[in-house]
Amino acid sequence: MEPGQPPAARPGPGADARPRLRVLAAMSGGVDSAVAAARAAEAGHDVTGVHLALSANPQSFRTGARGCCTVEDSRDARRAADVIGIPFYVWDLAERFREDVVEDFVAEYAAGRTPNPCLRCNEKIKFAALLDKALALGFDAVCTGHYASVVVRPDGHRELHRASDAAKDQSYVLGVLDERQLAHAMFPLGDTRTTKDDIRAEAERRGLAVARKPDSHDICFIADGDTQGFLAARLGSEPGDIVDESGARLGAHTGAYGFTVGQRKGLRLGVPAPDGKPRYVLDISPVDNKVTVGPAEALDVTALTAIRPRWCGEPPAGPAAYTAQLRAHGEDVPVTAELVDGELRVAFGEPVRGVAPGQAVVLYDGTRVVGSATIATTDRAVRAGAGV
Repeated sequence: MEPGQPPAARPGPGADARPRLRVLAAMSGGVDSAVAAARAAEAGHDVTGVHLALSANPQSFRTGARGCCTVEDSRDARRAADVIGIPFYVWDLAERFREDVVEDFVAEYAAGRTPNPCLRCNEKIKFAALLDKALALGFDAVCTGHYASVVVRPDGHRELHRASDAAKDQSYVLGVLDERQLAHAMFPLGDTRTTKDDIRAEAERRGLAVARKPDSHDICFIADGDTQGFLAARLGSEPGDIVDESGARLGAHTGAYGFTVGQRKGLRLGVPAPDGKPRYVLDISPVDNKVTVGPAEALDVTALTAIRPRWCGEPPAGPAAYTAQLRAHGEDVPVTAELVDGELRVAFGEPVRGVAPGQAVVLYDGTRVVGSATIATTDRAVRAGAGV
């Protein structure tokens, strides 16, 4: 077995070796979920399509093809289900989505953290609310268009692995799933090394009208893509100071929630740095409503502590070497991690940047997803106010 490859195992739900399953296919209205549903049906499973209505007023979410929460998207999903030849329903999960994803997103920013709503949606909606309802109705698995793979080891334990195509891998946003949820998850796109162009070509061959529909981007529930404006409308104006590491006032802001750690653009500082180099957001303090900025090297993080760990199987038994991913499209970095009093302690082999409280850290053992946790605190290589 080559390093970094999944262990020898039999496929998870949906493979030819498994019996015919009752499958609920979550269909967003995009090409990936449509092809995933078609593959599940072609494999001989009893597939039913469902589109999740996540807004009480779908017109207030994105229009066109930029999101997955519009009336247009539900119609695209229905047309795809008709072509595949499977039953189709729309399920209203708007209230649950508002409470568990949208309100959590706003609260996290208000607390000075940077959340990832896609992870929360997978954890609370697609593989909790949706899965629980599916199981109650007698379905065996929930199928989605995520690019990831579930394998079953000879001992029966399930593992989540990166997709065969690393360029399309979405295992990071699935790192919140536990083994029970993985037991009922089906990802038909994760086991084959196909590009997005291949998926679109397959959709065309199948007669699916979404074959050329653009991918969704950004946050589905922010209609115009203006995150700061979305937060301001809900949190109001909260003027405060932008300061340097010594506490000297450099400028003002209308809400600390409008900034993220590592941000460089949009600071609107009237006072240049003494060395003329750009300044970056180093810290966001909702307590005194201050945003601290400083040089790039002050962003170097050597270690972090993360809370609310979720494991895709057994948790780490002790300190061990892994790789970690810190953003949905970030690169792997070598780390040493251990679980201490219910918190995950992660030390980096080399300093990394762009690490913010509220983000998820996802651990990998080769291609296997070990688990994830929410970053609470970070250790900096350069102490704030140390004169850098």
